[in-house]
Amino acid sequence: MQKYTIHQYPVSYILNSVQSNEIAIPEMQRPFVWDSIKVRDLMDSLYQGFPVGYIIAWKNPNVRLKDGTLSSGKKILIDGQQRVTALTAGILGEKVLNRDYKEIRIVIAFNPVTQEFKTATPATEKDPHWINDISSIMKSETVAVRIVDRYMEKNPECEKYLIADNIEKLLRMKERQLGFIELAEDLDIEVVTEIFVRINSKGVVLSQTDFAMSKIASSGEYGSILRKCIDYFCHTAIEPEFYKKISEVDTHFIKSEFFQKISWLKDYNEDLYDPDYSDVLRVAFTKEFERGKISDLVNLLSGRNFETRTFEEQIATDSFEKLKRGVLGFINETNFKRFVMIVKSTGIISSSLINSKSSLNFAYIVYLKLKEQSYNDPEIEKYTKRWLLMSVLTGRYSASAESRYDEDIKQISKNGIENYLGQIEEIELSQAFWDIGLPKELNKSMVSNPYLNVFFASQIRSNDLGFLSTDITVRDLIMQRGDIHHIFPKDYLKKAGKGKSEYNQIANFVWTQSEINIRVANKSPNEYMKSIIEDIDNGKSKLVGIQTMQQLQDNFAQSCIPMEMVDMKVEDYERFLELRRKLMAKKIEGYYKSL
Repeated sequence: MQKYTIHQYPVSYILNSVQSNEIAIPEMQRPFVWDSIKVRDLMDSLYQGFPVGYIIAWKNPNVRLKDGTLSSGKKILIDGQQRVTALTAGILGEKVLNRDYKEIRIVIAFNPVTQEFKTATPATEKDPHWINDISSIMKSETVAVRIVDRYMEKNPECEKYLIADNIEKLLRMKERQLGFIELAEDLDIEVVTEIFVRINSKGVVLSQTDFAMSKIASSGEYGSILRKCIDYFCHTAIEPEFYKKISEVDTHFIKSEFFQKISWLKDYNEDLYDPDYSDVLRVAFTKEFERGKISDLVNLLSGRNFETRTFEEQIATDSFEKLKRGVLGFINETNFKRFVMIVKSTGIISSSLINSKSSLNFAYIVYLKLKEQSYNDPEIEKYTKRWLLMSVLTGRYSASAESRYDEDIKQISKNGIENYLGQIEEIELSQAFWDIGLPKELNKSMVSNPYLNVFFASQIRSNDLGFLSTDITVRDLIMQRGDIHHIFPKDYLKKAGKGKSEYNQIANFVWTQSEINIRVANKSPNEYMKSIIEDIDNGKSKLVGIQTMQQLQDNFAQSCIPMEMVDMKVEDYERFLELRRKLMAKKIEGYYKSL
């Protein structure tokens, strides 16, 4: 079946369709990423009659209204947003949002003598040979003859016929043909989403959430405000001072209920959880609709009745209300701050310790869902923490995250968090996992590893000291960006012929102070530990501050280092790794079960 038709429309038809809202340009709600040079080049290509590519649109499904009639869906521009926005800026003179969310004009100048286009400057404005703003004549009703006469009054030395020809050619830019691919309106939204993702994947990886955001923004003023709320929340969460910019550049948004809802971010500087719009959308949708597939959201916002396979106005209206409720729940100050506090109470105090944003997102869904179901605070805290760590340890969302989300939210709603989490733990976190599976997972060579990060989180929660430290904790070292140290020094192992995958084993890493790392240098463990033990025996503290063997044993226990390490050399390295992996796994097990 042919999934599209190809047309050639004049630029004027496209622009008129945009102005009449027959074609929705969702990306106009977000910053325009082209610079003025690209807009100028587009104008020059149109003038020269060069091809400027295709734009692709899809007509929304027709929606059945309450009175039984059908409302014709508008066309969503799913590829070519930047080009069409550039046309509205250059030819119609409309403002665009820049990267600071400020509305600006991109003014293009034209010289009828040289047939040259430029970004307008004070120089082109002063020079009478330039038409400083082509939109001033492109959208004017003034006839070409009158435009030529005005130009000749300022430039009597120019050849009138040349000027007339070139200005006529400029005005004909609006009649240049533009390729327009229209996707069949009876295509399933899943197919359209796939097309959207594929055709927009050049240079920028787009996803179903991008298409969902486009759908939201194209759904009238209501959708536009909701999308802005999501965008502005995410931007302000990373850059709190951006809140002030919103009030300066978007007077329409500040009158909405959402503006005050995100005001708390202007004084919030915690960066453990900096969600992007995809995170907000997934959490809000999954929590409210109890579904995990974003394509379902696009269907519901379009009014899809999954049973009758028709589209109904009431379903679309109800879906927008539910999504709004989900977004408000996500951005709520109390919810967000308390969730972050719960995450930090696990020992995950830095974004560097969380490898899976999907795990963090679903933990927030669990928190919001349990709060809605009136669980008491200790239960909410317990299950949120356990779910987060369970999903990290099992790599639950590392593949097919949407399907997992869909399954998990349905099972939690059906069986309750206690029963469902208990079933997962019984199967995936059995004693065999702790004794065999986890030590095997720790046999990896990567600093940024989820299991190593969980181990460090367990140390933070236990308030453990750094390796060979007497008063500096692992928490302090991570927050102050201390050093991750090789227990068997890297240079020492390299000189012994060990490769990167060997000296960078997870079980060879500890957090320590920079000065201790420097003092250990590239000596073997038995060599640098001999000096430390001699200092302890002599009552000195030359290398480190540890003064008793009991202090040393306690420090080793906190970092899961076997005491045998004090006598080890390179030939003992593999045995050391095996012993430490088992100790680390035991510590992680105790940590998880204490949550």
